[in-house]
Amino acid sequence: MATLVTYFSAEGNTAKLAKEFAARIGADVFEIVPKEPYTKADINYLNPVSRCNREQIGGKDVPVEGKIEKFDKYDTVYIGFPIWYGQAPRVVHTFAKGYDWTGKTVHAFATSGGSGIGKTAEKLSPSLKNAVSVDAKIVHNQSEL
Repeated sequence: MATLVTYFSAEGNTAKLAKEFAARIGADVFEIVPKEPYTKADINYLNPVSRCNREQIGGKDVPVEGKIEKFDKYDTVYIGFPIWYGQAPRVVHTFAKGYDWTGKTVHAFATSGGSGIGKTAEKLSPSLKNAVSVDAKIVHNQSEL
């Protein structure tokens, strides 16, 4: 079986961390890309009507580009993202709903400018149906993974 590091990165921080970590452990990498890219204004969480806030509060699905080929070959999957409202961005939930997680161990890791991990694993689990286990933690550098 194999390991996959997948990630969504709004500003490049999570991408850098995920790629460095994947290289260190010899894992495959997949970037979660929204069909409609986020602009700087879209991710301004201080604006109550910004796209990221509307998506998070509304629990909306966010269409994703691309698909992981032969997803069944992975037994361990790391999912990285910036923490939004104490959980994964909605684009990560939409991505997760597109796969069969049966038998997989999932390690979520979040980058943050100051927020804690909250109940991220608990909130992400319903989108990772049948995963063996799901855990989550805040990381600041790849050695924390």
